[in-house]
Parts: sequence; structure tokens; C-alpha cells
Amino acid sequence: MTDWLIAIDDTDDIGTKGTGEIASEIGELLQAADSAGRVSFVTRHQLYVHESIPYTSHNSAMCFSYSGSLSLAQIRQMAIAHLQQECAPAADPGLAVVDLALLTDRAALQQFGVQAKQQVLTKAQAYQLAEQLHVSLSEHGGTGQGVIGALAGLGLRLGGNDGRVKGQFQLGQADAEPQAYSVAEVLQQTGLDGVLTDQGEWLADDATLWLAGKVKAVFTQGRFALLVSAGASGWQNASKQQLKDY
Repeated sequence: MTDWLIAIDDTDDIGTKGTGEIASEIGELLQAADSAGRVSFVTRHQLYVHESIPYTSHNSAMCFSYSGSLSLAQIRQMAIAHLQQECAPAADPGLAVVDLALLTDRAALQQFGVQAKQQVLTKAQAYQLAEQLHVSLSEHGGTGQGVIGALAGLGLRLGGNDGRVKGQFQLGQADAEPQAYSVAEVLQQTGLDGVLTDQGEWLADDATLWLAGKVKAVFTQGRFALLVSAGASGWQNASKQQLKDY
């Protein structure tokens, strides 16, 4: 099996299907084509917000991993066809795909991702780095500006300490009243790797969590984690403000 990272950016417009949903659908197509393969959660990576950078609402890239037997050509064929079908007419979509075994300089790719959170980068910089690192990078409409975010999404996901998991987890909790769950129950129901406190502590399986409202996860220390903080009744799911750090 080959381990791949796949990222897309700038596929949507106001009122259209979001980039995260399109990324999830590409993952589902890959899984359907390779039932023995494994597709991960999709992570959302916040990029630099600047007046010279066009974006729909938040300027974020989406990334997921795929491990399986499909070739680069097959992955690209399915991803590109779906982008062409689902992207908004006004979008500037970019697609980045990398075989992790062939990636020549992980640090350089990670650094590009960090830079994309802090400054304005160019398509020329993205293409130059992609060529150096043997990353497949391509644009599929509009200005193609999304190649910058797509490449940055690979780097940020590769760094292991950036990104929120797309969507939220439904555990049966009420919106207003917190309900008690053990860490083990949460991991079994969600497929996450662990529960992490905002102080950096991984909780034991028998620890009790009090969850209410939107239950969201982050990607940190190379793991998919439910982020929690100390509340009046015990460990509770992190606030929207705490999640913004990712």
C-alpha cells in the first residue's frame, strides 16, 4: 500500500457546496474504488487572511490521507473529475497530491504551510517547490490560485499540529445539557485517536467527559483528538474560541 496526502483549496463560492464537503466526497470515491484502502478524516487548515488573497469566507484548505493501491494517475483522474463537476463556476481550484515515500524534503513542505498562514505567497513559489519535492500540483479553473492553499494544506497536515477535523460528531448529547461519556466510549463512537486537554494532557480511557452542543476534533501531535477543557462539572468539550487555535 502507498501512503498519500491529498489537498484541495478554493473550490467554492457563497451559497455553494463547501471545499470540505468536496474533499470528503473525493475521499469516498477513492474508498469506493479501493475497498481495501484507508481514507482518513478531512482536516481544515486556516491560511493567511489578507486583502490581496481572494477567498470565500475563511481562506482554508482541506486535506486528507489515503493509503491504498490506487496510482497517482487514478487518484488524480477521480479527484479532477469531481472537482470539475462540483466546483463553483467562480472558484479557482487547486489540487495537490503527494506520495509520502517519494517526498524529498518534508521540512520544506511544512515550512511552506507555515508561511501560508503568515504571509502572501505566489503560484510561482508553489509550483517551484512542488517540482522540487515531487508533489503533483495542478489547477482546475479560474485563476488556479487554489494551488497555493492546496500545497500549504499538505504541509500543514504533514506537520501534525494544525487543523480542525471537518464537521462535528453526534454522540446523542443534548444541545443544552451536558451528558457524561467515558473517553473509551467517545473513541469507540467517533474513531478518534484520543482526548486531549487544553493543557496538553492525554486523558485515560476511564476519564469522564461532559459533552454538550457541537463536539469537534482537532489534528495535533499527529493524532485526531477531541479537545477538552476543565469546566464546573469536569472535562468538557472545547469552546469555539479554543478551537480557533487550530
